Amino acid sequence: MVTTHPLQQVLQHLHAGRWNAAHDLVQHDGSMLAAWLHGILHLQEGDLEDAENWYDRAARHFRSRGTLAEEIAAFEAALAANMAQAPPAAAPAASTPPDPEDSEERP
Repeated sequence: MVTTHPLQQVLQHLHAGRWNAAHDLVQHDGSMLAAWLHGILHLQEGDLEDAENWYDRAARHFRSRGTLAEEIAAFEAALAANMAQAPPAAAPAASTPPDPEDSEERP
C-alpha cells in the first residue's frame, strides 16, 4: 500500500498550474509544512507580502529563501523525510465478538 500525504495533492496542483485548487487545499492543513507550502504558493503568485507571512508561520527565513524552484525542491525533500518518519497506520482491529468469560460482571 502506497502512503500518500495530503500535501502531495497540493503539490500536484501547483505543478499543473492549478494555483487556486492548490490554495484551496493547503488552507485546510494547519501544519508547519502546510504553512511553508502556502508561502511557496504565494511566492509563485508573486504575492510576496502574504508569502512572507506564511513563511513566518512556518518558522522559515523568508529573506534567505532560495529560488522558487529551489524552494519547491526543498519542500518536496522535507515532505518525503516527514513521510518516512511517520509511524505506519495502525491495522484495523479484527472484529470479534466479546468473550462472555472475559466479562467483569459475575453472577
